[in-house]
Amino acid sequence: MMIRVMYNDGRFDAVKQAILDQLLEKNRVASFKRMSGWAVVGRDPLRGTGGVSYQGPDRREHAHA
Repeated sequence: MMIRVMYNDGRFDAVKQAILDQLLEKNRVASFKRMSGWAVVGRDPLRGTGGVSYQGPDRREHAHA
């Protein structure tokens, strides 16, 4: 599944989840598209970024069905 991203320089792209994870680790993404809308890095909670554990629903649970 491809995920829409907006890089820090304003360009848009579509990447696989593994690539998005790498881009997030390297702070190269400003936002990315979720089913619920755009998630803004530094504003919205992100899975796996430490701090308080994500308490929302696991939207990946049925992604591969």
